[in-house]
Amino acid sequence: MKRTLSIALPLLVLLGLGGFFLVPVVADWRLNAVAKAPPYPVGAAARQLHERLFVADLHNDALLWNRDLLERAHYGHSDLPRLLEGNVALTVFATVTKSPHGLNQERNAADSDDITLLAVAQRWPPATWNSLLERALYQAGRLREAAAASDGRLVPIRSRAELQAFLEQRTNHRGRVAAVLAAEGLHPLEGRLENLDHLYDAGFRIAGITHYFDNEVGGSAHGLEKGGLSPFGRQVIARLEDKRMLIDLAHASPAVIDEVLAMARRPVLVSHSGVQGTCPGTRNLSDEQLRRIAANGGLVGIGFWDIAVCDASVAAIVRAIRHAADLIGVEHVALGSDFNGTVRTAFDASGLPLLTEGLLAAGFDEAEIAAIMGGNVRRLLLASLP
Repeated sequence: MKRTLSIALPLLVLLGLGGFFLVPVVADWRLNAVAKAPPYPVGAAARQLHERLFVADLHNDALLWNRDLLERAHYGHSDLPRLLEGNVALTVFATVTKSPHGLNQERNAADSDDITLLAVAQRWPPATWNSLLERALYQAGRLREAAAASDGRLVPIRSRAELQAFLEQRTNHRGRVAAVLAAEGLHPLEGRLENLDHLYDAGFRIAGITHYFDNEVGGSAHGLEKGGLSPFGRQVIARLEDKRMLIDLAHASPAVIDEVLAMARRPVLVSHSGVQGTCPGTRNLSDEQLRRIAANGGLVGIGFWDIAVCDASVAAIVRAIRHAADLIGVEHVALGSDFNGTVRTAFDASGLPLLTEGLLAAGFDEAEIAAIMGGNVRRLLLASLP
């Protein structure tokens, strides 16, 4: 009996651990779904136009998951092969560092966190288990490592000069994707202003203020208080502008949006959102907010997922883009897919030509489509990066 137990117990432990370590893979597969799987047939006119575009996406959460960015996966929304297949020229990779248990769109406390379990289950370094800053830095390191192993196909962008060089090289070498690093919420600062320097040194050039809960910087659209900027938050905004880091108002409370726009000396962006005009929702932007962001010179990235646009379809994305473009002008509209952000989208990254086709069908001309699909992001980054 003792011999049987001595064999069975380690096996049970191994099986239990194996199941624990498989949980992130299953979660990734189930939570990052598409309404329609590839391939994605597109008409010749849309395909030809799409191949001429500079396509940019303002929000991708792929760094959260232990997938190889350089290898095609059969689940999730994106990786380098699918980005290239979708003719994506530039992607903003965000780092997710904390997510409340029982996450919802309306009201979340900050006293729980599911990313801790994910970090342990994905065998992230122990330093990341108790430090939000270390989680952000670890994900930044994963992006650097992928770029170093990509044979020049994935190109980190930290400055205007690097982006200009990428654009010049891409004229003759299309099989490359520029990668800009963003923090999804500034809770990794852990209440210390000097930690912003650590993020900057690690390559971060875009900073979301909040995610799904209120933090030391300010209120979230999904938080308990939904307040404005804290005194510390006002210091952070000033430092972000001094360092020429772009401020991202996605997930921010209405009060934070108002206060940042009142303080901002440079254009801001909303990396991934919907609009109230076509899809009412807690974090979707009102017409007045859209007008104020446009007056600031900023950009709004329209999301691809069902909660943002009220349906996981090309038609729903196009409706939101049309509403924003008609209200504030195409020059302030961009794409913010939220690929790999535990969302259900209409298509994966290889299906982006479907969106070009949808915009053509909605009456946008080629110049307008070029601006929306990535030209506006290129312009903003060239004007804003250090």
